Amino acid sequence: MIGIGHYVTVSSILFVLGVLGIALNRKNVIILLMAIELILLAVNINLVAFSSYLHDLTGQIFAMFVLTVAAGEAAVGLAILVIYFRDRGTIAVDDVDNLKG
Repeated sequence: MIGIGHYVTVSSILFVLGVLGIALNRKNVIILLMAIELILLAVNINLVAFSSYLHDLTGQIFAMFVLTVAAGEAAVGLAILVIYFRDRGTIAVDDVDNLKG
């Protein structure tokens, strides 16, 4: 039988992969956005697993809000990337510091 420990283990692995994706890859913005999505997915797995374990719907409802925020973040992030690419011709993170000031 699959218990709460299995869900926490999978969630921890996804969270670590997301953090490693952010820490190790600072060149590609799309991979950075995907790593953030992995972190949010790990949080959602924990919310749903503990909500089911405690027989309370609050965690599942909160997970739906987190999914909504993640979808909005992805849409806005990709829109900013498209506009930046049209202006600069590249999406390299090293070149984004030109936006300062």
